[in-house]
Amino acid sequence: MSDYAVVDPATGETLKTYPTITDDELQGAIGRAYDARSSWADTPIQERAAIIGRVGALHDERKQELAEIITREMGKPIEQAVGEVEFSGAIYQYYAENGPKLLEDEAIELLDGEGSAFIRRTPVGVLLGIMPWNYPYYQVARFAGPNLVIGNTILLKHAPQCPESSAAMEKIFHEAGVPTDAYTNIYATNDQISTVIADKRVQGISLTGSGRAGAAVAEQAGRHLKKVVLELGGSDPFLVLKTDDLDAVVESAVGGRLENGGQACNAAKRFIVADDLYDSFLEKFSAALTAVEPGDPKAEGTAMGPLSSSLASDRLEQQVQEALDAGATLVAGGGREGNFFKTAVITGVTKDNPAYGQEFFGPVAQVYKAGSEDEAIALANDTPYGLGSYVFTNDSDQALRVADKIEAGMVFINAVGAEGVELPFGGVKQSGFGRELGRYGADEFVNKKLIRVAG
Repeated sequence: MSDYAVVDPATGETLKTYPTITDDELQGAIGRAYDARSSWADTPIQERAAIIGRVGALHDERKQELAEIITREMGKPIEQAVGEVEFSGAIYQYYAENGPKLLEDEAIELLDGEGSAFIRRTPVGVLLGIMPWNYPYYQVARFAGPNLVIGNTILLKHAPQCPESSAAMEKIFHEAGVPTDAYTNIYATNDQISTVIADKRVQGISLTGSGRAGAAVAEQAGRHLKKVVLELGGSDPFLVLKTDDLDAVVESAVGGRLENGGQACNAAKRFIVADDLYDSFLEKFSAALTAVEPGDPKAEGTAMGPLSSSLASDRLEQQVQEALDAGATLVAGGGREGNFFKTAVITGVTKDNPAYGQEFFGPVAQVYKAGSEDEAIALANDTPYGLGSYVFTNDSDQALRVADKIEAGMVFINAVGAEGVELPFGGVKQSGFGRELGRYGADEFVNKKLIRVAG
């Protein structure tokens, strides 16, 4: 059986399989990416940027076709799939328009001596991208967009359940004008990826995925002294502290939990509510969340499709059952039909419950009561993760005070779904390190070369 296959999670049907790359083919791909690095880096940056702009334009032109691919690959509802393609196109356009400016020389004011000094940002060479299934286009755009503008060359290993979308992207890059060997899609096994990481021609690795995958890649990369960017899991807190419009907060809470069917690293997962709002919030939130039913992802208007695979469904079902066995309470919802997982709300998750430190990747929400602001902050930070967070309060001083104390790479105040192409994305603790998007996304895999000129 092929490692790479399109298996429709709505039906369980295997639609198409793709052959895994051979070891000889992989060595050839690495060699060609290495050989292409000089000519691609020597291509004027304005030309590279224009090519990436065409990549973005082709995403927009083919958004329906591209969206339909990931709907059958991983079950994303078609309207959300189109939105993902559009956002990906905007990322490429951002780096097409802003990349040259972001890479301009940076002057340094000398403290002593005559002459001048500046930092010149130059490409480092061949990069390996290891991408996940939950946002097949968006994750690639965050990595490939800035790095191709920079002048790096790319080997892209996508998730085994996303071979069709990865092939479609490779075709777009090459049609837009990226040289064939400057961007190469590889259907590689984990063992083969270890070989790529060890190869002296490869200079950096970017991975978005699980903590286990991130730890394995970071260990291998460290052994070979390779730069790594890791965007891993999250169990993002959603703090409800003060409000004069609880219904609006509940609406945001539902949206924050159900983004991509709850299969987003930075989705709101733990809802921490001030005790004076807790009962009302729990009642309204439970009703609103469980009103959202999974449906056919190919149908217009479907808000939530199936989970991405039977493995994902089995994992979430096991987590929920273990949480309940350890004393948590199922307040509302729950249940599953195939890979269609129903929304659920659980409470009473104590520190000794295995769910307390886990990430629930699906439409299940944990709700906690906090007796004070400090207790809410302590609950929010009592997690191995530190990706995103959400703070809802109508007290602006409290909002910034709490934001300062949250241990996360991102804090969104009174907003969900507020990410943007210009806003850096990344976390701390076991959510990884490094940043993507915005100017920081163009500053990871560059040689910040000091040039000092005598007077």
